[in-house]
Amino acid sequence: MSAHPVDSRFFGHLWGTDEVRALLDDEGRIAAWLDILAVLAEAQGDVGLIPVEAARVIREHARMDNVDLDLVAEQTRSSGHSTMGLIRALRATLPEDAREWVYYGATVQDLSDTWASLLTQRLTDIVGRDVIAMRDRAAALAREHRDIPMAGRTHGQPGLPITFGFKAAGWAAELDRQLRRLAESRARREVVQLGGALGTMQFWGEAAPALLGRFAERLGLHEPEIAWLTARDRVAEFVTLLASVAGTIGRIGNEVFQLQRPEIGEVREAFTPGTVGSITMPHKRNPEHSEHLVTLSRVVRAQAGLALEGMVGEHERDGRAWKTEWLLLPEACLATGASCALGRQMLDGLEVDAERMAANLAGHRGYLMSESVLRALSDRLGKHTAHDVVYEASMRGIDGGLDFRTALRSDERLAIIDDDELDRLLDVRTALGTAIAIVDRVLAGLSRR
Repeated sequence: MSAHPVDSRFFGHLWGTDEVRALLDDEGRIAAWLDILAVLAEAQGDVGLIPVEAARVIREHARMDNVDLDLVAEQTRSSGHSTMGLIRALRATLPEDAREWVYYGATVQDLSDTWASLLTQRLTDIVGRDVIAMRDRAAALAREHRDIPMAGRTHGQPGLPITFGFKAAGWAAELDRQLRRLAESRARREVVQLGGALGTMQFWGEAAPALLGRFAERLGLHEPEIAWLTARDRVAEFVTLLASVAGTIGRIGNEVFQLQRPEIGEVREAFTPGTVGSITMPHKRNPEHSEHLVTLSRVVRAQAGLALEGMVGEHERDGRAWKTEWLLLPEACLATGASCALGRQMLDGLEVDAERMAANLAGHRGYLMSESVLRALSDRLGKHTAHDVVYEASMRGIDGGLDFRTALRSDERLAIIDDDELDRLLDVRTALGTAIAIVDRVLAGLSRR
């Protein structure tokens, strides 16, 4: 049985992916911790702190199939210490001449924080892979629909014509910026923790600097300039970055959620036969994917706030901050992983209805071309006077049920625009401005990754 939806066999697929879950469950975490302990021993052997043979034996025994996880759990609870159970279980498997060299001078944060850095490294790879796929799909949509007009909307109301390619290009550009953020922050975030009791590495004496370098090198992480026991900015940065990525995916999901409402009907999620929208309304096809993307983004953003709270800690060690991360970091990683996987699925199956876009534009009876008329009048009447004239004609026309052309022709002040010019100004293509050129610019500027 599971008390948390993430681990539920019924609902777990909504809140995480098997790929991310495998990194965070007990088996995944303990396997990673064992590897870190083995690497630590090897690094200490490299610099002469422990016998090389002891390091070899520790590496040989630090395997999941060699450690009693029930013993780990029992000893963790009885000792009240986060890693004592694992150390006792591992030492029990080792020959006597290697037992004393395990975890030599290291502390729980050296182990758990280094694991967190390895986790962020792997998550960055996973998230980056999926964001690339979403960006490329958004770019393909932008390319395919670069000149397909639709209503652009502000404050939930129709504003001016854009193209669907312009909208999709905005998604692609934002996803591309997220890729750059993920890449640019890696060197800051992916660092080992190896400070000993208070971060001074006192236990290892003169070998400490060399040990730090070998430990980082063997793990494929960077060396920190100083231990970060209470400096939790790295974790806060990573979780905030995940929140930003999930926020972008949530924004795209929200847009799809709104645009597929039947009264708009300009895009649709792919429908899987057998999916049930309502147990009482059999006709329903709910926006399951786009709706859940908004939910997931809220979950990750909430964890970012908690991660930022952890930046305020006391002195050289404060368990209140980093133990909170043991809860929030997995939740943020799982929800972001689910968001990325679901976002890919939604975009891959997205259906675009160009005919409905054209019909919706036509249904606004020309009013979405008001800026084109305003611009043409601005050089003749002055911009602000022109605005007043077009505004007054528009309000009378809307209240009177007139189309935009009729409303304009009913105002004698607009007689300075002849019929041919007015036809051109009311053409959707004129009102698109540089939307198509902007699509091309975005596509040309996407990063090559």
